Amino acid sequence: MMSKKPQISGGEAKVRPEVKRSGSGFTEKKRLISDLAWETLHRFIDTVKDYASIDTADKARKKEIQAQIMTIMEEVLQEDSHHLSQPDRQNLIKQVNDEIFGFGPITALINDPTVTEIMVNGPGTVYVERDGKIYLTEINFRDDNHVLHTIDKIIMPLGRRIDESSPMVDARLPDGSRVNSIIPPLSINGPCITIRKFASDPYVTEDLINFGTLNSDIAMFLKACVHGRLNIIISGGTGTGKTTTLNVLSSYIPNTERIVTIEDAAELQLKQDHVVSLESRPANIEGKGQITIRDLVINSLRMRPDRIVVGEARGGEALDMLQAMNTGHDGSLSTVHANSARDALARMETMVLMAGLDLPMRAIREQVAAAVDLIIQVQRYSDGTRKLLRVCEVVGMEGDTITMQDIFVFNHSGLDEKGYVTGKFVPTGIVPNFIDKLRLAGENIPMSIFEGEELERVRWGG
Repeated sequence: MMSKKPQISGGEAKVRPEVKRSGSGFTEKKRLISDLAWETLHRFIDTVKDYASIDTADKARKKEIQAQIMTIMEEVLQEDSHHLSQPDRQNLIKQVNDEIFGFGPITALINDPTVTEIMVNGPGTVYVERDGKIYLTEINFRDDNHVLHTIDKIIMPLGRRIDESSPMVDARLPDGSRVNSIIPPLSINGPCITIRKFASDPYVTEDLINFGTLNSDIAMFLKACVHGRLNIIISGGTGTGKTTTLNVLSSYIPNTERIVTIEDAAELQLKQDHVVSLESRPANIEGKGQITIRDLVINSLRMRPDRIVVGEARGGEALDMLQAMNTGHDGSLSTVHANSARDALARMETMVLMAGLDLPMRAIREQVAAAVDLIIQVQRYSDGTRKLLRVCEVVGMEGDTITMQDIFVFNHSGLDEKGYVTGKFVPTGIVPNFIDKLRLAGENIPMSIFEGEELERVRWGG
């Protein structure tokens, strides 16, 4: 862990859409309040040695600490002969409280339900994402050490570390939001923090329909596919909504089944009763003790799972997942980073090779074709909206090529006068080959949802 003293910044949780800003962002008054906040916090830390592990849920303890902060603050103001206005005094109190009970200057952003992503690009630049669009905020950290202190406060409860020998770390906030931090010398701009926030109440199908991510027919179809224990891969680029879609699909798993989730940083918010959540672990300071996603996938097979849900497949664990899918663990779900459904298959082939086994490419493709039933391609558009671009069935092999066919697609027709994407979800007219499997599982999908005009390239192999 880093032992550097924390420093506090000024900065209000205001957002403006400009993309450039000059200067440090600190006015003379903001610098004064920042200095006073620093001195107050410094004295508080010297008084309360275990401040980093304060239980904020203990209301009596919190009230006691707040009274202590007020006493220290009054001492600082008197010694320096500063007479602050009431608004400045409240700002000072807020800054100190945010450092002790929250996560410094970005506390207000973390608590703001309209913010979906927070991006700290060094101490002087903080961006947020709202409604799929990125805005520059007026928030500043005091300096690099202040950002490092905030990173430490996030990762300390998880037993993780960040320093020059290990300058990257993945973590999560108490509310489940995903955090990635990277520091110099890898980050030229100074310490960086990226926080992917998640709603306190996970999105449900109706939310995605209201957002225009899919329509009711596709939702009905996907629910039947999960009930029917199809193996499903969600593919998309960064920030396209893969994890949100995975959360919604996972919610369709019956409450009677045992679910094992496997992630780098626990993000999934399943509401079923019988869920076992596993999280990978990085190596310790001696370079030992690492537990990878692949280790957890292998271990999960010994845990009598009805369903295995892998937050994201990135490496050799793909081979173990495919073997599990092909040996009785139907109904598995995962996500992969890829820009198209075809790329998702190629990515899986590459990940299998990362397992270190010398397998012929045809054998790998046969494994993929036999294991994966459905690929859902998600995409984020220029207006910030996310759409299920394609719902593709993996049909099988033709020669050395895996063949797929589109069941539903989103037809993008342009932009309206406000700059929002227009289009509609349409069936391709193809009935999936696995429809009989769904019927055997008791899922009686109305055939009318597949009726549509046949589109170009609905069945493709390359």
